[in-house]
Amino acid sequence: MKRRFPLAPAEGWLTLALVFLICFTMAWAIDDARWVLGRPKYLDYLWVAAAGGVLAGFIGPKVGWGRWLTYLIGSIFAALIVPIITALAALPFGTSLHDLFQATSDSVVGAYEDIAVRGLPSTIEYLHFIFVFGMLVWATSMFASYAVFGHRRPMNAVIVVGVVLVANMSLTFTDQLWFLVLYSLASLFLLIRSHVFDEQAEWMRRRIGDPSSISSVYLRGGTIFIAVAVAGSYLLTQTAASAPLAGAFDGVQDSLIGISRAVSRFLPTGGQTRGLGVTFGGSTQVQQVWNTDRATAVTIHRDPTDKGVYYWRAVTFDEIDLRGWSQTDSATIVRPAGTSIFDKMADDPVPKGLHSFTFTVIPADFHDSTILSPGTPTQVQESSRLTTVGESGYYATLDRDGGNGQNVPYTVTALTQVAGDDPGQLNQELLRAAGTDYPPEVKDLYLQKTDGAIGDSAKKLEAKVKAQAASQTPFDLADEMVTVLQDPANFQYSTDVRDLDCATLSTVECFATFHRGFCQYYAATMAVLLRDMDVPTRIVEGFLPGAVDRNSGNETIQFSSAHAWVEVYFPGIGWYMFDPTGGNLSQLEPLPSGVPVASSGPRSSLGLPFASRKADLDQPTDPRGSIFGGGSTGGRPPLGPLLAVGALLLFVVALLAFVAWQRGPRGPTSADGAYGTVTRIASRFGFGPRPAQTVYEYSTSLSEVLPAARPELEMVAQAKVESVYAHQLLGEERIASLRTAQRRLRVMLLRLAFHRKERRRR
Repeated sequence: MKRRFPLAPAEGWLTLALVFLICFTMAWAIDDARWVLGRPKYLDYLWVAAAGGVLAGFIGPKVGWGRWLTYLIGSIFAALIVPIITALAALPFGTSLHDLFQATSDSVVGAYEDIAVRGLPSTIEYLHFIFVFGMLVWATSMFASYAVFGHRRPMNAVIVVGVVLVANMSLTFTDQLWFLVLYSLASLFLLIRSHVFDEQAEWMRRRIGDPSSISSVYLRGGTIFIAVAVAGSYLLTQTAASAPLAGAFDGVQDSLIGISRAVSRFLPTGGQTRGLGVTFGGSTQVQQVWNTDRATAVTIHRDPTDKGVYYWRAVTFDEIDLRGWSQTDSATIVRPAGTSIFDKMADDPVPKGLHSFTFTVIPADFHDSTILSPGTPTQVQESSRLTTVGESGYYATLDRDGGNGQNVPYTVTALTQVAGDDPGQLNQELLRAAGTDYPPEVKDLYLQKTDGAIGDSAKKLEAKVKAQAASQTPFDLADEMVTVLQDPANFQYSTDVRDLDCATLSTVECFATFHRGFCQYYAATMAVLLRDMDVPTRIVEGFLPGAVDRNSGNETIQFSSAHAWVEVYFPGIGWYMFDPTGGNLSQLEPLPSGVPVASSGPRSSLGLPFASRKADLDQPTDPRGSIFGGGSTGGRPPLGPLLAVGALLLFVVALLAFVAWQRGPRGPTSADGAYGTVTRIASRFGFGPRPAQTVYEYSTSLSEVLPAARPELEMVAQAKVESVYAHQLLGEERIASLRTAQRRLRVMLLRLAFHRKERRRR
């Protein structure tokens, strides 16, 4: 007689193979999205994590472990295996286990220090992302496997794995339809195979005919159904044009954008992400793919006679780290409608020589509170929140105060710079003669550099700019930087750089090494290298000029016009913008050469001298990002109150849960509901009923484990049989006794957690 393998599943090897297939499909889909730095090799090992999770969830119930013991042992193996295969993404095969563990540990700790301790908007570490994806796939696969072989609930496995698969598909533009087709086939076959197993067990218990005869009937009919259903669904996805769910999530996007901005610093940069829309905030990360579309973001209504071409500034950044930008030492003040925005602040312009420009912004699909404006906004016809950096008040961003909603048009008046030779107008000689007598706070804010940002390739690029510049004045250095970066012989504009291996490089060094990138790479490189040459520079995000209808004065700006550029500080003049991005995207007109100016520096034309402004400066309050308010700078709140509040909330939740548990079941009590409560709680501790076990048999076996609960279990079992199978009506007194028994069993069954060794084998 052929001996059966001890761990051979009663459900059949086909069931195990199908569980492997649905979990592998999930792992392959995540790998295909290339979430970590856009490199496909970093997540190639996820199928190993999926296999480990499936085996852990399969072996546990076969050797008699309950759910929590299976999860505990599976998690221990995951903690041993996943860090090893994570480090193999960076280290060669043959590396010692110690070194592999050390590499993963160093990456996780380094990422934590960068984000949580130093408060950086991004980190150069990347192994921690691979580790998180591996643990996610392992945990999901282990849950799915135990749901099938432990709880015998394949639908739970299909739902959980399907949620992860669909979530991955919804966040990427990569075509992953075939993953969904493969998953649908495997999950449907799994459900049919599990149903066949349950039917066979029922036939054996009732001794009805030959159980094996139903297998071919179900599988044959199920195969035909699956083939027709999947083929029809695939055909529908290729031809349907009605989009019945197109408006199902209208309004949800506004909330999701705020959430995505808050958590973006913790997410990997890579993959072809399906963005929720362009959004601007106090920090940003440099991406591997510049995802934009041609949908209309906003429409600007302006004077049709105004022929100016304007860059629409949204936000500026003073801190530039290895792979991101942020605002430091920021403060926010509220400006009532119609009042001066920059009154007595460092960026408060003097109107002489500037162009006053009034316009109305009509949001279309731009779900953001940020106010767009060229040059310096001086007034907004509604309440606004100005965020500045530094004590003197340098512009960071301007937001709507929220009273009228984000989709309502708003009107702004701004002062923009004018090129020319008249007083207050800009030309090359005026900027060249501005000198380098920078205010101390400008140096502190806009000359800082992060260690490791400039490598050998970036240093060579900097040396080339210095050597080719007409002079070593800040203007000529910046002008030459633009010339070198925009030259297609030096750098190529590309919106997808996922094929570049920049895992250990900063944004600047990556761009200087591979000579490819989009506006974020151009802007970061110019800003960091100018700072290294002692030229104060900040990075700006906003929109390129849009298409203007000269009859109506409406300027249409698309999401594809989202852009990044730089602004350089010139003493006595203020900030002047440069757009170094290649690919013929720049729309800046060259400045006139101008008349030579004395090198002592020009008189301020954009504002009061720095010292006189600082003496009259009002101290801003309500720091941006603080949840408590008060103070003048954006510091972090103390952790003590947060921990105390968290502990109090945890205690209240636990107390409410205990009271709800003691209160017992709500609503009318029934025999079927009371028995369901027993089986549900017992199953969570590994003492669920066997498929072929009767009600009395199950209650007897459970009472052997919990003798104290025997009377209540017998009462519930008897009521179940009499009510459900004998169709008897229970009286009010019997219902009251059943409710009391159900309430007591809800607590008594918790003792099963201490009877792990007595758990019966399935």
